[in-house]
Amino acid sequence: MTGGLLLLGWIGYSAWKPGPPPYRYQLVEEGGADKFAKLGLESWPDLKIGKYEVRVDGVDQPVAVAHVARRGDAVPVMLGWENRSDEPVAFLDGSPSEVATLAKAVAKHAPKEAVMLAWWDTSRQLRLLSGRETIFASHLGEPFIAPAAWRARSGQIGKYENEFWKASANAEEQRKLQRFADALTGEAEAGVAVLRELAGGREAYVAVQVSDLYRLGLMRPERLGVAYKDFPVKGDMHGPIGFVKRWMRDHNYTAYALHELADGRVRVYFLADAKSGKTLLAQMLPLTTSRPAELQALQLVFRHGGYWVYKIPSALPSGG
Repeated sequence: MTGGLLLLGWIGYSAWKPGPPPYRYQLVEEGGADKFAKLGLESWPDLKIGKYEVRVDGVDQPVAVAHVARRGDAVPVMLGWENRSDEPVAFLDGSPSEVATLAKAVAKHAPKEAVMLAWWDTSRQLRLLSGRETIFASHLGEPFIAPAAWRARSGQIGKYENEFWKASANAEEQRKLQRFADALTGEAEAGVAVLRELAGGREAYVAVQVSDLYRLGLMRPERLGVAYKDFPVKGDMHGPIGFVKRWMRDHNYTAYALHELADGRVRVYFLADAKSGKTLLAQMLPLTTSRPAELQALQLVFRHGGYWVYKIPSALPSGG
């Protein structure tokens, strides 16, 4: 814990320093998929991949590590992110190999003319790797993810992020993102109706992941109350589950879902109240109060790791 506390101390200090954003991306390695064999991207030999460290002045170790890909002269796309501080910076943790498996599944299950709905960062990954059309193609930067001490500098950070990812303003995609957030935090039937609206009458699939709970909790806290805590894992999950259940009872949370991280930890997302469990997103994910395989409003077609992919029906099933 000492290292984490020290890091947060530096993060807090940097929030008060005038000038540039409190962190920077530093390229440390670059090459093709063959150079990054552990990422599982060998099916995309045309990609140029860069490994970046997210650095804060005065901190010896990076606060995050990113793997970024691009095809030719196209804009960069984040494929993997590993936070190494006690609070996430810019993105939530994600594995390139899981993204690769997701993209292959989408290419297998979704026809070429189908459209994919997913959070904007997942959408950009799927567009790059699966070749399927997505309703989001831009780096939209929402919700703002940063340590609490940095939130007063959101303007500087947002500008830096847009410059790094070569993002330009896209009012139409921002509008659709708000509708997508409304859909996932609404009740099932109403939410799926909005998903169909966003699909524009085309055959459509929607992909969600457990960490979307955190994203939507930030965007729609009045609809979806979410908290999280990381637990160390040694061996199997039976030991940590006891601590998780005790933590849930002690804080009066109503449900939880697990997200395994890369460094021997599991991140547990908790729902704050029963109302949150009635949202479409909560019903699509493996929370302790949900049964995704039995969800009537959508058709489950694939799951891997933290990802769940559903087909959006052209109309709600009778009785759904």
